[in-house]
Amino acid sequence: MRGSLLGRRTATRLRQVAISAVKSAKIKLLLCCCVLFAFFATRTAPFMGWTDHAASLNSFSGSRLYYRRGYALLINTWKRNDLLKQSISHYTSCRGLDSIRIVWSEPNPPSDNLVKFLTQVVQSNSRDGRQIELKFDIHEEDSLNNRFKELKDLKTDAVLSIDDDIIFPCSTVEFAFSVWRTAPNAMVGWVPRMHWIEKLNGNAGRYMYGGWWSVWWTGTYSMVLSKAAFFHKKYLSLYTNQMPASIREYVAKNRNCEDIAMSFLVANATGAPPIWVKGKIFEIGSTGISSLGGHIERRSECVNMFVAEYGQMPLVSTSLKAVDSRNIWFW
Repeated sequence: MRGSLLGRRTATRLRQVAISAVKSAKIKLLLCCCVLFAFFATRTAPFMGWTDHAASLNSFSGSRLYYRRGYALLINTWKRNDLLKQSISHYTSCRGLDSIRIVWSEPNPPSDNLVKFLTQVVQSNSRDGRQIELKFDIHEEDSLNNRFKELKDLKTDAVLSIDDDIIFPCSTVEFAFSVWRTAPNAMVGWVPRMHWIEKLNGNAGRYMYGGWWSVWWTGTYSMVLSKAAFFHKKYLSLYTNQMPASIREYVAKNRNCEDIAMSFLVANATGAPPIWVKGKIFEIGSTGISSLGGHIERRSECVNMFVAEYGQMPLVSTSLKAVDSRNIWFW
């Protein structure tokens, strides 16, 4: 009797082990199938009618249509020819680039050596049927408003506004460009900033400008700075011709806040927030005016002045961030 009982227990255990082994084998087989499916799906996508974003970009890489729908690099510079050379040498290798417009507000025109060097760089990277246009937009007046002067001869709708001391990998630029094409009326950029209301003795309060640490702490933003952002070329016309002249005068006089003025302009026109794109930023120049004392206070004054001119606060806060999921493991 005892022997039969032990036999039954042994048989039961063997049966449980067998069932467990079968389940484990099924799980392993399922995982293998998933891996193989993912592998063959990427290999057979063109034949099955599936396309991913990278493949669609590659399909346009040799197309005139793609480059005609590329972007213009609007680069602001000031007496930093070495940085300008380095920046343009890099960005001319980015495949979506259609033209380069250099905002030149220095008292002397660009030297022949500088023009010759940049021309050679552009020509060396104009291959596969792509012809990159290079042009200096020379301004007699030294004003921060010059970076947003209307450019009537642009061939593309997209403008990549950037400072001469900032470098992004071309893959990061192309991803941001793809994001902009899904929302061409928005500003799409890499440098977010925010605003909030500081209550004063129970009154309506005063608007405050928040830098990067404010964005990091709250997880929200309402601006992306034009030192590194895509926007539609129509905003150059609006900035030059329709934005309140008092704002341009304020920017010229105080030599600050042209980027905030552009954020106000776009938000007022769209009623929507900008889009922050995640990406690595390589700053190759010296520290700018943001490191000087009183920077936040001066920027806050700009925000309040612009609100008064518009008669409202047009900036819209958001927590949205665009991330290229092809470059991360979990999303």
